[in-house]
Amino acid sequence: MSSDRRLVLASASPARLSLLRQAGLAPEVVVSNVDESTVSAPRVAEQVALLASAKASAVAKQQQDALVIGADSLLEFRGQPMGKPADVHEARDRWQHLSGHSGVLHTGQALFDVRDGEVVSRDVAVVSTVVHFARITADELEAYLATGEPLGVAGAFTLDGLGAPFVRRVEGDPAAVVGLSLATLRTQLAKRDLALTELWRR
Repeated sequence: MSSDRRLVLASASPARLSLLRQAGLAPEVVVSNVDESTVSAPRVAEQVALLASAKASAVAKQQQDALVIGADSLLEFRGQPMGKPADVHEARDRWQHLSGHSGVLHTGQALFDVRDGEVVSRDVAVVSTVVHFARITADELEAYLATGEPLGVAGAFTLDGLGAPFVRRVEGDPAAVVGLSLATLRTQLAKRDLALTELWRR
């Protein structure tokens, strides 16, 4: 059985889009254009929840009938949030601190159900995963920085790209580290009496 509900991803992240496609989904992409610098909270986990909700809300206002997914990720290291580095110098500094240590990657994700132009339900979750970083050599770090990959991702690393060899292990949901917890999305959909399999577009 399939559903005719439209799925909309309120994110420009190619990693999140790829995760959803790999799970058999075919979301439309509508970038929220939320100014992330205006959103803050006392705790990093609260901040990603607020950002995910703000992105979903902004895009939901443009929809008539859709399931809107908003998401945001930040790496917490020694109590401080790490989003995308501003430049290569910041990315280098971050990796010099992260090398051989651990951080917590928080991913907030919001599912807004829009019917007849009105949001009828909001579900916001935060998935936190401990990331253990390998000790990276100076030559490896410079080579990685030269690829440009660390500049486009929260915490200056990825699990689905060139940064993967520099992560020793994770404790939690690897997909959430990439950008979206598919297991959590399944649960959020179930609360709306929808099975993720009903949204398959294969």
